[in-house]
Amino acid sequence: MNDTTRRSVLTADADRGEGRSITHPSRARRNGALAVAAAGALTLSACGLGGGAGSSEGGEGGEGDEGPVTIGISLPLTGDFSEPGKGVQRGYEAWAEYTNANGGLLGRDVELIIYDDQSNADRVASDYEKLINQDQVDIVVGPFSTRLVVPAAQVAQDYGFLFVEPAGAAEEVFTQGFDNLFYAAPAIANDHYNYLAEHILAMPEGERPTTAAYASMDDPFAQGTAYGLKEKLEEGGIETVADEVYPPNTTDFSSIANKIANTDADILVGGTQYQDAVNLIVALQQLDYQPRMAAFSTAPTNPEFPEAIGETEGILSPTGYTPDADYPSNAEFVDFYTEQHGNPPNEDEANAWTTMQVVAAAAEANDCADPSPECQQSMIDWLRENEVETVVGPLSWDAEGRPQAAHLIQQWQDDEIVIVLPEDASDAELSFPKQDW
Repeated sequence: MNDTTRRSVLTADADRGEGRSITHPSRARRNGALAVAAAGALTLSACGLGGGAGSSEGGEGGEGDEGPVTIGISLPLTGDFSEPGKGVQRGYEAWAEYTNANGGLLGRDVELIIYDDQSNADRVASDYEKLINQDQVDIVVGPFSTRLVVPAAQVAQDYGFLFVEPAGAAEEVFTQGFDNLFYAAPAIANDHYNYLAEHILAMPEGERPTTAAYASMDDPFAQGTAYGLKEKLEEGGIETVADEVYPPNTTDFSSIANKIANTDADILVGGTQYQDAVNLIVALQQLDYQPRMAAFSTAPTNPEFPEAIGETEGILSPTGYTPDADYPSNAEFVDFYTEQHGNPPNEDEANAWTTMQVVAAAAEANDCADPSPECQQSMIDWLRENEVETVVGPLSWDAEGRPQAAHLIQQWQDDEIVIVLPEDASDAELSFPKQDW
């Protein structure tokens, strides 16, 4: 199987055409078999949208005249954002599999149609055009990455569709004039490190770091996380001694690592995805640069991160999700996902699951799940005025779709990642200075 071939579960047979697989939910339940999807896209059937407000408790969905509710998605399953994109895919798929036995959305089966946008902004826009016009889906939800969310949301807005998305956190997402968009996470990128900034600036003057170095992918989300912290630390008197921005496809970090190491900065901040963070850290390790504090967005939560870099002790990262959170439906989500995959879900999977909870809440509240302008607008209007309970906590939004909560700060300690800020939600105290890597 090549890199672009995707798997589909819960299905017994498929109609193939136009690079995607169509599944038959009722047959899947009778046969209980597996099927392999075609290379550009997959379709995944399910009953229900676990955790949404007022979810239906109807019987066998999809057997009536209406047919399944189809939900269209484009994800970066290959290309620069494929690592987190696959995490979002796992979250959507886990949601679908879990909810297969839980009554359906408005008594109807749910069918996911997923295309691979190859991390390309032009392709993602084309995918959503296809989902709406050719596949005639009932609902669309978002991809991974601000770069892909903005063009995808524009297509959804043009057609009057609700657009709930799991990973477009950069401020620019919310300044485009979208009135259909909702980010299914606690906080936007610029606010991810708020608790860490407060902690650093509250440290005693003799202990507080005085210099900071920043390295960020040329990506709105990655830069948003790094520069949100940079702005707050500079306002507090911490000097910026390096500020490096690199293209998303960068693999050689030797030059950037040399510039950072030569500053001997107290704090290292990486505005990163996964592989770029790993490559940067390895390059800095080779130079024996040892910051007193190191923080990276996204990468430290990846299951492969410890093996990729070796010593993780003391590394910090913001997160909108922890498997230990005592939120309604989270325990069920964690238990199901862990049983399925052998490890707990991380933030990407959780945000995808959350996206579906938000959609479910809006659909159930308005008793509709179809592409009509009346249904789509009623769901949009309802979300503007209501709070939704999710696995990342209760979510509500401002007029531009910004969530009105905050991210937690986590740290690697004793070979596990634990919440350290804010103190009232922490599992351990923040460790400072960081152990050598």
